[in-house]
Amino acid sequence: MPDAHLAIFHEMAIILALATTVGIVGVLLKQPLLIAFIVAGILAGPAAFDLIRSASNLNALADIGVAVLLFLIGLKLDMHIIRALGRVATATGLGQVLFTSVVGFAICFALGFDALTSAYVAVALTFSSTIIIVKLLTDKREVDSLHGRIAIGFLIVQDIVVVVAMIALSAVGIGTSADSVGWSMPAVVGNSILLLAGLAVFMRWAAEPLVARIARYPELLVTATLTWAVLLAALADWIGLGKELGGLMAGFSLASTSFRDAIASRLTSLRDFLLLFFFLMLGSRLEIGVLGSQIFPALVLSLFVLIGNPLIVLAIMGVMGYRKRTGFLAGLTVAQISEFSLIFIAMGLSLGHVQQDAVSLVTLVGLVTIALSTYMIIYSHELYRFLEPLLGPFERQMTRSGEVDPGLREDIDMILFGLGRYGTALAQVLQNHGVRILGVDFDPEALARWRKRGFPGIFGDATDPEFPASLPLERASCVIIATPPPIPGTPQEDSRLIVKDALRRIGFKGKIALRTQDQMDGARDVDAGGDIVLSPFSDAATRAAELLQLDGGASQAGRAPQIDEPSTSARVRHA
Repeated sequence: MPDAHLAIFHEMAIILALATTVGIVGVLLKQPLLIAFIVAGILAGPAAFDLIRSASNLNALADIGVAVLLFLIGLKLDMHIIRALGRVATATGLGQVLFTSVVGFAICFALGFDALTSAYVAVALTFSSTIIIVKLLTDKREVDSLHGRIAIGFLIVQDIVVVVAMIALSAVGIGTSADSVGWSMPAVVGNSILLLAGLAVFMRWAAEPLVARIARYPELLVTATLTWAVLLAALADWIGLGKELGGLMAGFSLASTSFRDAIASRLTSLRDFLLLFFFLMLGSRLEIGVLGSQIFPALVLSLFVLIGNPLIVLAIMGVMGYRKRTGFLAGLTVAQISEFSLIFIAMGLSLGHVQQDAVSLVTLVGLVTIALSTYMIIYSHELYRFLEPLLGPFERQMTRSGEVDPGLREDIDMILFGLGRYGTALAQVLQNHGVRILGVDFDPEALARWRKRGFPGIFGDATDPEFPASLPLERASCVIIATPPPIPGTPQEDSRLIVKDALRRIGFKGKIALRTQDQMDGARDVDAGGDIVLSPFSDAATRAAELLQLDGGASQAGRAPQIDEPSTSARVRHA
């Protein structure tokens, strides 16, 4: 027995070393680790080095990894998530899922798959990887960009669809779980009702105080929440609902607690480690000998995901009034399938609804689409410039240049580019001082929120050098460019300087105020021709210091202290 344990330990060490080595190569090639781990599984499987001897142990770790992944998804599903999603995220997410599933089913059926397999594969193709996309957008510093926020929004919609699909799949497969004790259908339904009732009671009265007590000991929080996820997954599997649904319910039961974020942050690294075994086992089961027959279907479906998914997102966002550039960059984020696609098709296999060749097909599509879409996202701006002449039909005419109501041309004191939180707050203060402002933005939802406040606004793109000439500049004393500066090292255009140069070129004589990031950038912006520098962070800090000193000084010395350092906004260029 000790020799057997030692052999398993040695096997695990070799497999982890192989996964790490392939992972390093994947990182050097700028590929997600998901791809590297599946490749490592292929190498560790019978098709290559045949290293896996204790498959049951690795399968157990893989099952725990899936349970933890779904636990974390359930942890995000609080009751207010739908309300928090924007209209464009909801419409684009649901539209893409519907388009991909319907057209994907037709393609699979045309390729000769039966109806049930076609349905499974088509649904699997609808999911994109939130983990991969957030990582790529973070690396490119585009998470807070307009297309980044929209993309993350409709990826959340996809996650919700994943939950619904898995619940539906579990309902179809009730009583067929491998660990089920053979409950009859009425017994499964009755047990499910009891389980849900117990969870409702737990969520209402026990979840918050219990987690609060455990959270006093941070080292216990991971163990306790992991135990809860695996225990509920095992219980759901035992009564025939499936461990995937159990993991989701475990996460959802803690989603309303105030410790949700702390739990998620502590389990994320553990999730990534345990999912390594799921992808290893998935790769090891790929039958290389039969992949030849899967290559053509995989290429057809990969092209559909790589091209069709971005196009439908681009079309939906174009109809909703977004610029083709925003739609294109957001659309690229759905040009791949995700880890949920692989988990979903694996569930179908465990229920006996599909065969191993369907799992191999979806895995192959995943390898192709994730690998290629990663480079598409990394070089998205270069790809957009190359394809821009072909994207005109995806942009509504109204988004190309706004027309100002003639009545506004005599009733404007200032023009504001950028209607985000900073621009809107600044406009509110200026309006309180009697300043009449015309707002400009290329985000239709931001413009709609602006108009709801009673401000006049116009759709316009700050990166279009011809657009400023159409603005009512005759009586405007100042143009405020409140769009944030591009992050250094990114290929983004500096829309602030494009507007500034265009205004000077057409002879605008008023002042130009540029939003900047810090004092060093502010000095460069003044040198570049800006009259006034707006630095939200420095100005807020200066104002906070003034308030704090006023409170302290007034109480101690009976007078307001002097502030030696002027606010950043006070620095202007002297002609």
